[in-house]
Amino acid sequence: MKSLQIVDIVPMVMQAGAPSSTAWTGAGGKSALATARNWLFVKVITNVDGLFGIGEGSGWPRVLHTAVQDLKAELIGQDPRHIERLWQRMRLATMGHGDTGVVGAGAITAIDMALWDIKGKLLGTPVWDLLGGQVRDKVRYYAHAKSVDQARALVATGVTTIKLGGHHDIVARCFALREALGDRIDICVDLHGPPWLPAIDSIAIGKALEPCNLLFIEDPVSPEDLEGWGRVRRALDNTPIAGGERLANKWGAMALLGELVDIIQPDTGRCGGITEMKKIAALAETHFVQVAPHSGSLGPVAEFAAVHLMSAIPNGLMMERLEPDWSGKEAAVRTGLVASAGHITVPTEPGLGVELNEAFVAQHPSQRNVAIATGGWQDPQEEGRTYVSMRRQRARLTSQDQSIEPK
Repeated sequence: MKSLQIVDIVPMVMQAGAPSSTAWTGAGGKSALATARNWLFVKVITNVDGLFGIGEGSGWPRVLHTAVQDLKAELIGQDPRHIERLWQRMRLATMGHGDTGVVGAGAITAIDMALWDIKGKLLGTPVWDLLGGQVRDKVRYYAHAKSVDQARALVATGVTTIKLGGHHDIVARCFALREALGDRIDICVDLHGPPWLPAIDSIAIGKALEPCNLLFIEDPVSPEDLEGWGRVRRALDNTPIAGGERLANKWGAMALLGELVDIIQPDTGRCGGITEMKKIAALAETHFVQVAPHSGSLGPVAEFAAVHLMSAIPNGLMMERLEPDWSGKEAAVRTGLVASAGHITVPTEPGLGVELNEAFVAQHPSQRNVAIATGGWQDPQEEGRTYVSMRRQRARLTSQDQSIEPK
């Protein structure tokens, strides 16, 4: 057999439609996903006829498109089976640009994911088998709801965990959900970690929500505010804390592991790939921290990758899933994941088990990939103007009355 080599790497970016509901829309606003959601897919082609891998990266997909093209020059002619070596090579190749954050990690993620897909196909086995075999053959997931009725509909399908989000009336909405669903359904609250929600306000919300016995409270402050993370952790000693979706690689995760979070949430598209996610999961395990990958804004390929990873690690809590999502998510791949009774069945096909519908991707060219979320969490007079600011309407921050409209 001739030596195996990478002969081409093809990035494909598409404009994706908005999901019908996210934790953010439940707060009365519109998330950036409504107008600026893009998916970046990568096809790594080898010199063996029909042998290629598919991956996906996030962290500003339109910029990743260029980053992947740059990295291609360092990978052509390399053996795709040596995944760790190529991960290190990509990291070295971007080092001269400084800390490239989720952009650099997102490009590496997309290629790394495709390399795992190639290796699985070459060996005729699923990626989870390459990661050490299965711990579980079904992966539990949580879904977003913006109302009690929507939550009840999800629970009727077998979903056992519901996520609420935003800051507007979050306490009142959470209490209403707990009253409606009882104590057999887990609830988590995503505060989204904006820089205009300081630690003191997050603590107030967290303390007000303690009677709801949350599964976790997510991103209580911005990822830059490590001091704030510490303040929240010390103040909310009865509520699990989750975070990490806006961070890149294992070094980003290490900033939260140890004392600040009970659940780490690496983004499946921008944390550094399957290679890096496995390492993050191992680091988390040493701290008795569970893993719940962030994948809500991502496309279908990254979701497949998350399922494989969660199948193979012992400390997998659950994963995120938008249900329902944009209908084009299913059309972007030939066959989607099978979800039933709040769990996703782990694929058994070689590689990731996903085939991209390249024609559909080409029919949805990228139009826009940045936007400012609106509504629900910031003073209307300064919405979208400042990165760091303070809330003024603190009297309503922890109110359990949804009938009073803020002025």
